[in-house]
Amino acid sequence: MINHYTLNNDITFLAKSEIRLKILSELQKKPRSVKELVNVTKITYSSISSNLTKLEENDHITKKKNRYHLNPLSEIYYENLMDFKVSMDLIENFDDFWRNHNIDQLTIDSVQNIIDLKDSELVKTTPLDIYKTHNVNKENILNSDNIKAIFPYLHPEYPQLLENILKKQGKVELIIPKNMFKELIFEISNNVRKKATKDKKLKVYTTEDDLKLYLTLCDGTMSLGLFKNDGSFDQNRLLISESKEAQLWAENLFESVKQQV
Repeated sequence: MINHYTLNNDITFLAKSEIRLKILSELQKKPRSVKELVNVTKITYSSISSNLTKLEENDHITKKKNRYHLNPLSEIYYENLMDFKVSMDLIENFDDFWRNHNIDQLTIDSVQNIIDLKDSELVKTTPLDIYKTHNVNKENILNSDNIKAIFPYLHPEYPQLLENILKKQGKVELIIPKNMFKELIFEISNNVRKKATKDKKLKVYTTEDDLKLYLTLCDGTMSLGLFKNDGSFDQNRLLISESKEAQLWAENLFESVKQQV
């Protein structure tokens, strides 16, 4: 049975050496000999050999017919270490998106699966294009037949954008503050709104609590916006992704917030 002390020691042993991680990376693909590892990693023979010995002594690899095989448990360690590294890189690369921003409304699952956002792009406004974030997201909505969104504030263009989707027989599902309901929904033309509601194409969930994030899930894209720690929405930064993993991440976050309102 593996205890926490052993687990922590194993992970620390693997993580503290870039050479050991490179060896594990290659052995995860297929068993290799010392010579093959030297050729593929471009690391010296002595370094490869000494680290293979340490890995073998710690039961991370097994030698069979001059080739080293990665043990199953060590493969799990390695995969989790790589996931953690990618997650840390994601946070570091988008440091100005996460730092000094409120992430309280991100669920535990969304934080644990933050790696799903690894292929995202951080869109920023510039002095020459102060509406860049809005225009990028507006374009995504215009090109969508369906949308799920968390709107913590009302933009004057939202009613018309949503009406256009409903006119195409698309689906609109929203989470909005209760005090925004009339201003947003009643700005959609009466006939379109009533038909969409009857056909269950328009679903709106309201909350009296403050919404602390902005989220849109369009056809093929997701976008995430955060509030600053001072309570103001950061209109200058938007995290956008077209990956299926990120869209599923956004879908799960939307559903979690929906269950809370």
